[in-house]
Amino acid sequence: MLTANIQAGSSTRRYSDYVTRSWSHALPMGRKRSSLDTIAQLAGDRDIVGLNESDPGSLRSGFTNQTHYLAERAGFHYWSHQPNRRMGGVASSANGLLSKLEPVEVQDHALPGRIGGRGILLAKFGEGAQGLAVAVAHLSLGANSRLAQLSFIAELLSDHPNAVLMGDFNCVADRPEMQVLYRRTRLQPPSSTVLTFPSWRPERAIDHILVSEGLGIGATEAIPAAFSDHLAIGMELDVPAELLKR
Repeated sequence: MLTANIQAGSSTRRYSDYVTRSWSHALPMGRKRSSLDTIAQLAGDRDIVGLNESDPGSLRSGFTNQTHYLAERAGFHYWSHQPNRRMGGVASSANGLLSKLEPVEVQDHALPGRIGGRGILLAKFGEGAQGLAVAVAHLSLGANSRLAQLSFIAELLSDHPNAVLMGDFNCVADRPEMQVLYRRTRLQPPSSTVLTFPSWRPERAIDHILVSEGLGIGATEAIPAAFSDHLAIGMELDVPAELLKR
């Protein structure tokens, strides 16, 4: 598995880029296509990939649906996206899911918060409650909004004993608001700290792949790449075959 905040293909390599390269968040210039190709190479050997800040088709992406583009370039037969935030026709943002396994169902839910524009994408693999549920979310910057969002997610995943939740949480895994998730679901805090932000000098672990107890976790690593202000996280996950049977 892989989770990546791709910043719509914009490259950020130092704090000053937020000012000097701010145009890249509104215009289809720079090396966005090259960044997407790098991401596709990164994702191609994974079975399931979660994306945050994938542009669904606006001016800054050259009206390219970046999730679809990555699916085609990386060889994923199944993909889905959830547009969350639109800024006129200039910029848009979405959660995305790429999969080499066919989901039986994909759900799109808006998340609560003081400011709208956040969501969770939920894909189900295998039949019944015992199947694998994979959710992709991008949480708010504010703790109160995150608490409301995590409470919603906990309710959504409470009936799924075999679940994975991944994305940009904008907080470390032991924040107080995260406890609602661990209490109400079988999702567990990560066993090791993986620093992901900022990508050029990682100091904070704010991107996560959370896994239900009972699923086997293998190697977990931060993956450097010449894109975004976040590092991606890759994880090997041992999922019993019977959970994926249709």
